[in-house]
Amino acid sequence: MFLTIKNIQKSFSNYGNPEQVLKDINLYIKEGEFVSLLGPSGCGKSTLLNIVAGLLNPSKGELHLEHNKITKPGKDRGMVFQQAALFPWLSVEENIMFPLKNEMKKKKAREIAQEYLQLVQLSSYAKHSPHELSGGMQQRVAIARALAMNPRVLLMDEPFGALDEQTRIRLHGELERIWSETKKTILFVTHSIQEAIKLSDRIIVMGTHPGRILKVIPVNMERPREKHIQQIAHYEEMIMKLLKNEMDKVAEEESQYAVSY
Repeated sequence: MFLTIKNIQKSFSNYGNPEQVLKDINLYIKEGEFVSLLGPSGCGKSTLLNIVAGLLNPSKGELHLEHNKITKPGKDRGMVFQQAALFPWLSVEENIMFPLKNEMKKKKAREIAQEYLQLVQLSSYAKHSPHELSGGMQQRVAIARALAMNPRVLLMDEPFGALDEQTRIRLHGELERIWSETKKTILFVTHSIQEAIKLSDRIIVMGTHPGRILKVIPVNMERPREKHIQQIAHYEEMIMKLLKNEMDKVAEEESQYAVSY
């Protein structure tokens, strides 16, 4: 497999006591695949993404990108966060050039920035400041900046979570187009069931306390998926039932703990 996540566990200290956030995460992702991590708050989706990015070390287990063990951040993995996190004092073009400045000459970095601005359809905004762009346009710049480093894997942590619904829907189409053109492997964190169904080849549904994989759901639908209303509803019902059962179980466990306490 292209990206291998094997027996990952992660614990944090909670007032001196270890609290397990992730338990026995095993996931194998093929090159060019679009995989979403879906689950309730606190299930460890973002923690897992940060471990893949090399920003956090697992307590146990290991990760490999092809034959290379992941132990720290690397250029083979690009990250897009919920907030675009652009440098306000730099132009749009300069923001995309920024991570390239130590890799190549300025002229080449500008050519690459222009290439990816064209990919995200923002060429005419190259000289604008980030504050002159809408939230959705800023996220497209952030995606272009991540892609400009030519990573093997694009990691996306709820990149559309702070946007309004209409902008999200429009950017779903943009991301799908970018993915189909670049053939990048994408690992995508989301709270939205519909977003996961629309974009993913597979959905990894996660439970909480501790975070673990409940079910891996292949999404067997032709793209674009908007017209497959009945199939979308089928997947949505399946996932909602799975998450409801999980949340009912968690609520029952918390109730029993409160009574015993």
